[in-house]
Amino acid sequence: MSNADVEAGGPAGREATTGIKPPPGRYNPSGNGPNAVAPAPPPFYYYDQAAAQERRHRTWVVPLVVIANVAMFVVMMYYNNCPANGGRRDCVGRSFLRRLSFQPLRENPVLGPSAATLRKYGALDWYGVVHGNQAWRLETSTWLHAGLIHLAANMISLLIIGIRLEQQFGFCKPESVKSRKGKVGLVYLVSGFGGSVLSVLFISRNGITVGASGALFGLLGAMLSELITNWTIYSNRCAAMVNLIIIAAINLALGILPRVDNFAHIGGFATGFLLGFVLLIQPQFGWSEQVSSAKSKYNAFQIILLTLSVALLIAGFAAGLVSVFKGVDGNAHCSWCHYLTCVPTSSWKCDK
Repeated sequence: MSNADVEAGGPAGREATTGIKPPPGRYNPSGNGPNAVAPAPPPFYYYDQAAAQERRHRTWVVPLVVIANVAMFVVMMYYNNCPANGGRRDCVGRSFLRRLSFQPLRENPVLGPSAATLRKYGALDWYGVVHGNQAWRLETSTWLHAGLIHLAANMISLLIIGIRLEQQFGFCKPESVKSRKGKVGLVYLVSGFGGSVLSVLFISRNGITVGASGALFGLLGAMLSELITNWTIYSNRCAAMVNLIIIAAINLALGILPRVDNFAHIGGFATGFLLGFVLLIQPQFGWSEQVSSAKSKYNAFQIILLTLSVALLIAGFAAGLVSVFKGVDGNAHCSWCHYLTCVPTSSWKCDK
């Protein structure tokens, strides 16, 4: 249920090291369709930015998101109340967890509630979104987790990626820190939504899917575009670029394993990538508001990328949402797209 994940270290003497960690994923508790456990993006290659002048600021966006996800899981388990569900005695942890005990492992192997409970609390459900006027599921599904294992894996990766991203954007004057951190939260929210839009176009009509991996992939995509648009202020940028591309490619490639919702990853990554050009732009090297200078705050390259990204985001969301609410089946218009989420081999088959 886990795939390779890469953890990057913080700046130290303008050098960074990488290691391997298992990632979280997007999970399909109903067992239908290609949407099950999906690898979430790994910690990014943490490139330097004037290490001698680094200033660590308190992070609040990521911890708040983690608390919200954990609280939502507890609420779901309380409502699920496995022991009261027909007087069952095979609930996992029934003797000490009581109504918070998990569904039997044969129903939910990642220690969580039933598929019916997940659907009630906002899992991504094709019929509900398309015919039930439940567009809110496109966002709520990113705040749900199918089980304790699923939740822990996602939240660990979010802490590793998100806190470092907040710290990265804390290297600025104090009065601008809050606004920059708010942008990190916005990237997370919108990327999760973007991943859900693409996912619902290809999701099994009878299946449901939950998980924050689309939003996590969005943070990874934003880190890549942030490096590109702020190219002039970083040293050792080629190494950083290569590492980020390799990390993204490996994790997206792992999404072709069976029962993995790689469409949520692709949609989240693409959304975060474009948002990075818009929200994470920084003044070019040599510009300072403290010193009178004829040099412009942003160069032409940054402005062009920002403009194109805004246009692509508007066009992409407009086309995607119109297709979703029309009930368009993406697989019917793209005969090879199912290979983006699962490639059959002699070792496994792909659900259709």
